[in-house]
Amino acid sequence: MVNQKGGVGKTTVVLGLASAAAHRGIETLVVDIDPQGNATTGLGVFEPTRSIDSVLIEERPGGINSVVETTGWTDDSGRRPLVAASSPALAAREPQLASDPLGAQDRLSVAMQGCSVPLVLVDCPPSLGLLTINALFAVDAVLVVTEPGAWAVDGVGRMLQTIDRIRTRRPDGGPEVSGIAVNRLGRTRDGRYWHEQLDSAYPEKCLPPVHLRAAVSEAAAQSRPIHSLGSRAGAAEAAGEFDVLLDILLRPVTADAPPTTESLPEGDI
Repeated sequence: MVNQKGGVGKTTVVLGLASAAAHRGIETLVVDIDPQGNATTGLGVFEPTRSIDSVLIEERPGGINSVVETTGWTDDSGRRPLVAASSPALAAREPQLASDPLGAQDRLSVAMQGCSVPLVLVDCPPSLGLLTINALFAVDAVLVVTEPGAWAVDGVGRMLQTIDRIRTRRPDGGPEVSGIAVNRLGRTRDGRYWHEQLDSAYPEKCLPPVHLRAAVSEAAAQSRPIHSLGSRAGAAEAAGEFDVLLDILLRPVTADAPPTTESLPEGDI
């Protein structure tokens, strides 16, 4: 999940997808390379015993396995995700990566060699620095997360250009672009306008939106999966929207098959 702009809800989408996967019993690993660590705490891990930073210090093939731990979500939420936790040390790691004379853009990719977890979700920082670049060199597919606001179209365009540049440098031509997740879509005229602008600019890439709902914020604040909020107003509708996004991410990406799904009711905001 990427966007160079902060505040668009990348972590919210990561947690929603992790919740959807847990609900289905899919083993999932969340790799939190954002120094803010909101995905880590959102998964109920407040004092991690190890962090992803330790495998970025130097090239460590398969090193991801040494930093994975179980999250704090309860068992009744489904199959509990795993996490490679964030650390404040990541903020200082980026300058160190930039000083590597051989280039350090693939350390995360090297660390993830041999990872057997079937679904890995990477939460990136709000920048195009070397932490995000490491993610783009490591993953199979990218979900660009944005919100329907001014400059969203330009921001998404710059992100897609960066992904194209990475693809020219990776031997496998990856990563694929799974689509654009329009997050926090409200019922305002302004929100609808900017959503229409995004959909018009990227008709083949815009995915069904995630609507602005208090239940989503409450789940994150309580470090609980959205699928566990039960009868809370808007929770079922939000969970359904993340289920739709997960379906799209898990299917093979093809250049001539734009994502289509049945629209979901907006529910309570």
